Amino acid sequence: MLCQECENKPATLHFTKIVNGEKTEFHVCESCAREKGEMIPGVTGGFSIHSLLSGFIDFDTAKKIQSGTSKAAQTLRCEECGMTYSQFSKAGRFGCSSCYKYFNDRLDPLFKRVHGSTAHVGKVPIRGGVQIQVKRRLHDLKSELQQKIIEEEFEEAAALRDQIRELEKGLSEE
Repeated sequence: MLCQECENKPATLHFTKIVNGEKTEFHVCESCAREKGEMIPGVTGGFSIHSLLSGFIDFDTAKKIQSGTSKAAQTLRCEECGMTYSQFSKAGRFGCSSCYKYFNDRLDPLFKRVHGSTAHVGKVPIRGGVQIQVKRRLHDLKSELQQKIIEEEFEEAAALRDQIRELEKGLSEE
């Protein structure tokens, strides 16, 4: 995709602005973004992912203070490295891998707000993507098949079994 401004360089920055409920998307190269005065992540004067996440963490802390449960947040501590949740919210990163376990209750709502979900599904690459999509579809069909067997819906289970066989046959031919 080419830059929408200069139409010469590839667009490397993709912005979505929502103003009064109206969504506008911009796809620009780095130099045009600088000229327009847009914030560029990872560049001096831009914002970092840490700033973004800190805003969400601070938002979470502000809600807890309003509800009167901020004491628990202040005393929440990782038993491995000793980092408190309030230290994490200031630093924007954990002290050790165990912090994920100790702060888990606070992280799920944070991830849900940031990403819209707590499970990462990723993107499928263009090359080789068809095979990945078929494998995902197989996984979904097998899960659905197990559910139909548990519910004793054997006719639907047989139809799913046949779909699975067809997909597996296609995979083995490639």
